[in-house]
Amino acid sequence: MKILFVGDASNFHNTLADALRSMGHEAIVASNGSRWMNTPRNINLQRRPGNLGALRYVADVAMAMRKFRGFDIVHLVNPIFLDLRPEKVRIVFDYLKRHNSHIFLSALGTDYHYVQKCYDKHTFRYSDFFVGDELSPFMRSEEKGDVENWLLPFMKRHSDYITPRLDGIVACLYEYYATYKDIAPERLCYAGIPIDTHAIKPCFIENVPQKVRFFIGIQRNRCILKGSERLLAAAQRVHERHPDLCEICAVENVPYSEYLERMRNSHVILDQLYSYTPATNALIAMASGIVAVSGAEPEYYDLIGETDNRPIVNVLPFSDDEITDTLERVVLNRDKLPQLSKMSRDFVVKHNDSRIVAQRHIDFWNKISQTKC
Repeated sequence: MKILFVGDASNFHNTLADALRSMGHEAIVASNGSRWMNTPRNINLQRRPGNLGALRYVADVAMAMRKFRGFDIVHLVNPIFLDLRPEKVRIVFDYLKRHNSHIFLSALGTDYHYVQKCYDKHTFRYSDFFVGDELSPFMRSEEKGDVENWLLPFMKRHSDYITPRLDGIVACLYEYYATYKDIAPERLCYAGIPIDTHAIKPCFIENVPQKVRFFIGIQRNRCILKGSERLLAAAQRVHERHPDLCEICAVENVPYSEYLERMRNSHVILDQLYSYTPATNALIAMASGIVAVSGAEPEYYDLIGETDNRPIVNVLPFSDDEITDTLERVVLNRDKLPQLSKMSRDFVVKHNDSRIVAQRHIDFWNKISQTKC
C-alpha cells in the first residue's frame, strides 16, 4: 500500500511509517517534526514565527499538496492537522478526500471530542483537566492556555464536519478509544503506540538495588499538565523518609540523547500522573527494562486483553499522600524490581512493538476497505 501521514506527535507517525516500510509498504510523513522534538519526516511542514513565517508555511503547504495525491491511505494526526485555522484546514481535508482512496484519523491527542469527554466528568474518573469533579492543577494554573478554545462553536463545527467524513479512527491510548467509542463505534479501532523494540537494547535490573534510582524528565511547559511536579515532590518525600534506600535523578529540558542516557541509568521512571495508559516515554523506558510509574488502569488492561503481565506501577492523582505511598511501596519492595524489569520489556514487545502496531493498522484498513466495497 501507499500511505501518507499528515502531521506527527511524539514520533508516532514516523515510527509507524518505518515499520510499514520494513513490511514492504510505501509510507510518507509530512509533518512539523513533532515541534521541538524535530523528528524525521519526508516533507517538512514546520511553521516559523511571525508574518513571514506564516506566509512561508502557507506556501509550503500549497507546494506539498501537489504530492498529496494517489495514496491508498491518508492518516491525519488531529482534526486540526496543520498549523492553520480550521476553515483553511478544511480546504486541505477536502482536497485529500477527493484525491485519495481512504482517510483516517490517528486519535493521538487533544481535540474537541476529547476535551468534551473530559468536561462531562463521567467518561473519566480523572484527566488532564479534572480530578474527580475538581479542576486539575493544570486548569488552576496560568499554563492552562487555550484548552477551552477547543469547545468553542467554530471548533465544534469543524469537528462535526471532519469526523463523519473519516473512513476510520485509530486510537493510540485507552482515553482516545473511550472518547470515540460512542461517536464512531463502527469506524474505530485501538492500535496502541508503536515502539521500535528492535532498536532498544534492554538494560535489565539484574539484582536487587541497594538504592532505587528514580528518574523524572521535566518539560517546563508541560510540567503541570503531566503531573511532573507532584511526582517529583512525592519522590522527594520518600527520599526524606528513606535516604539510604533511594535517590532521584531529575533532568529538565535536556537534549533527547542525554535524556535517554540518563534514563537508562535508572531503575524506575516517573512519567504520567493523569493518564489511564502508559504513553511513549513510559513505553520506551519499559522496552529498556526500566520499571514505569504511570497510568495503568484496569480499563486499559481490559482493552488490550492483558490478564497476566501487568508490570506498570499505577499511580492515582487524587491525593499527594496516595502518590507518596505508591512510590514508597516501590522502594520498600525493591526486591520485585528485577522481575518487573523483565516483565516490562516483555509487555512492550507483546503489545507495542512497531510492527505489531503497524499490522493492527493494516488489518483495520483492510476491514474498512472491504466494508466500503
